[in-house]
Amino acid sequence: MSRIGKLPIVIPDGVEVTIDGQTVTAKGPLGTESVTIRSEIKVEKNENKVVLTRENDERKSRSLHGLSRTLVANTINGVKTGFSKSLEIVGVGYRASMQGNTLNLALGYSHPINIVPPEGIKIVVDQNTKIKVSGANKQTVGDVAALIRSKRPPEVYKGKGVKYEGEYIRRKAGKTGKK
Repeated sequence: MSRIGKLPIVIPDGVEVTIDGQTVTAKGPLGTESVTIRSEIKVEKNENKVVLTRENDERKSRSLHGLSRTLVANTINGVKTGFSKSLEIVGVGYRASMQGNTLNLALGYSHPINIVPPEGIKIVVDQNTKIKVSGANKQTVGDVAALIRSKRPPEVYKGKGVKYEGEYIRRKAGKTGKK
């Protein structure tokens, strides 16, 4: 039995969960999110808990059990508290700013980079070098943060670029001069 999959998901106050066939929809203070679960997994709502069970012990069903439970839990937690990722910009002249709803990045290229966040994602810039991406959908928050990081990943010699907050950059030694 999956250790994660068998745990019930407690529905917090202020969140309304509806189950329509294999689709679980959560409505909360941060919006509405829904996730569709594969047919190998059964979803049931008991009082203030959501329980996922699998129909058989086939390999596919076992592998989907914990995944499905985590996806439903992330949906419920997302509409209640939300998710966020923080990024840091390191480098002389590298900076970020918000122009309306668009993130404007100056990362050492000859042109500025503009990123328009998708629906439901909020981007906040602090001190021109700190970016916070937040929203109710964990996957979309991670995708937008990865998109921003991909515009100038940190390089290994000086550590310049866009990195996640707290990310460790393994440094390489540069060339040494002739003695």
